[in-house]
Amino acid sequence: MGIFLTLAYLFFIGSVFGWVLELLYRNLKKPHQKWINPGFCTGPYVPLYGFGLCILFLLSVLGERNLISNPFWNKVAVIAAMTFCMTLIEYIAGLLCLKVLKIRLWDYSGLWGNIQGIICPIFSLAWGALGAAYYFLVHPYILNALRWLSQNLAFSFVIGMFFGVFLIDVAHSVQLTARLKKFADENEVVVKYESIKQHIRNVHQQRALKYHFFSPFRSVHTLSYHLREIYGTRDKQRKNGRMLHEKEKKK
Repeated sequence: MGIFLTLAYLFFIGSVFGWVLELLYRNLKKPHQKWINPGFCTGPYVPLYGFGLCILFLLSVLGERNLISNPFWNKVAVIAAMTFCMTLIEYIAGLLCLKVLKIRLWDYSGLWGNIQGIICPIFSLAWGALGAAYYFLVHPYILNALRWLSQNLAFSFVIGMFFGVFLIDVAHSVQLTARLKKFADENEVVVKYESIKQHIRNVHQQRALKYHFFSPFRSVHTLSYHLREIYGTRDKQRKNGRMLHEKEKKK
């Protein structure tokens, strides 16, 4: 079976299971809040985890070649490489969204040792634990799944359908982020992606309106309305600051 189909299959599995993991984690973290569809896309998948599973798989295969003669240190090196690579993927994704799109997909600003609120030691350790769990517990099952796929190549049609829907979803999300970026540029703010979802959910809940779980930005109000509700106070403060500055100049 080709490496492209293998990675496509792993991306499919990782994205879907990552979405489930994020959904459960956020519900356990804030059980009092209503469930919100996590991630950048609309569908039940988180691409970051898809890329992550591909990296974990490749590093595990590399570790099986025993590049370090001592088995113990070979495993330690693999887990360390997994921790570093997953943290790096998270940092690159977060930094691109923050600097290019002016959107913050997650925020670790309140956690110790964080770098720009994008990565922090606690979540790096979590990535390491996740990598270790994959290496020792999940990887053998992934190999079995790949063997099954090689014997049932008709399933690749399902993977093709997934990527078709996924690409349409990404195109829709890019259009949405373009609107958010425009607002962020005009108002000199960084838009928090998950905060907007939560705000829309709260508004619908307070007014007994229907909330669409798989369309978290869908609302009876425009997106601009919700953005002004969240960031409007800052705009007023900024305008008031400019007015005071101009008055001081005139004096």
